[in-house]
Amino acid sequence: MGNHSAIGKSIHDLDTPALILDLDVCLRNLKTMSDFFSERQPQIRPHFKNHKCTQLARLQMESESAVGMTCAQIDEAEVLARAGFPDILIANQVVGAGKIDRLMRIADQTKLALAVDDVSQAKNISDAAAVAGVTVGLLLEVDIGMGRCGVQPGDSALQIAQELVRLPGTELRGIQAYEGHLVAIDDLKQRDEKVRASMQQAVDTRELLEQRGISVPTISGGSSSTYKITGTMKGITEIQAGSYATMDWLYHQLVPEFGIALSVMATVVSRRENVAVVDVGIKRLGSEFGLPRIKNWPDVTLPFFAAEEHCVVEGVSSWKIGDTMQVQGSHGCTTCNLHPEMFVYQQDKVVDVWQIDVRRSTE
Repeated sequence: MGNHSAIGKSIHDLDTPALILDLDVCLRNLKTMSDFFSERQPQIRPHFKNHKCTQLARLQMESESAVGMTCAQIDEAEVLARAGFPDILIANQVVGAGKIDRLMRIADQTKLALAVDDVSQAKNISDAAAVAGVTVGLLLEVDIGMGRCGVQPGDSALQIAQELVRLPGTELRGIQAYEGHLVAIDDLKQRDEKVRASMQQAVDTRELLEQRGISVPTISGGSSSTYKITGTMKGITEIQAGSYATMDWLYHQLVPEFGIALSVMATVVSRRENVAVVDVGIKRLGSEFGLPRIKNWPDVTLPFFAAEEHCVVEGVSSWKIGDTMQVQGSHGCTTCNLHPEMFVYQQDKVVDVWQIDVRRSTE
């Protein structure tokens, strides 16, 4: 969007609420992640669900020599395939005839893999792939403690893997294991110990499968808050970190080496005594992991945050109607999902406008 009317404006002059991204901070975040993996065995496979923006995804691929992109849903994979990304992992199960038809079209455009945890899922994909004349990669998802998707590690995973390798039109490329139940542990030592113990179940399962003659070239998992842990374990090959690129205040507390690049510019629209109301609510700011925070105003409080279009702030006697500020959510992924575009800025000036290519609005 190089000719967008906002380019050249101050971020304080944008119509609010507006999703903004500090490009310098974002690029430092990408470099920090790239430098960490530059001489390590695992490779970064950035998670598109964080920002859903192909322009930012291209920066990740270019600056980090990423092995490919991760995504959560088939519509995200479709966008990535149309944009020419050569290697895509859907880190989720794909079920239903309509979605499988779409899956075949993606597999015809690019190298594609997805997670499975049941033979019936894979059998339906296999049948469709055989007809379409494509090959779809499979990662057997192993539940290492999160209790969401995944087969139990060890013998249960072996039994399914033995059936998966016989399915035409598919290729078992490895294991997916996500330590999502541990990513928000505040104490780094405790996080390290628990993540290593949890992910070791996936490594042990890989060894079991390979002992039985099943090739397992990939173990894919990890997150922004565990990249230094999972990313240093022997046997792990891919890290699906996402939030590090944009960051929110929750993840920043866990991995402070990544700066908060993402926020929502908001305007004071009403005030009384020591209270101000700004024009951003749950329709524009993901805050399911905690109340929003105001950049550069650590002492203000938000007594609640449940309104669709408003945020109430206390302790702001100096704020006036028309003042602007940056509001930081506790979850960057859901924040990006609520906006059609992000205004990219340097030194408070908008330098570009990037489209959010896959958006599921609440409106």
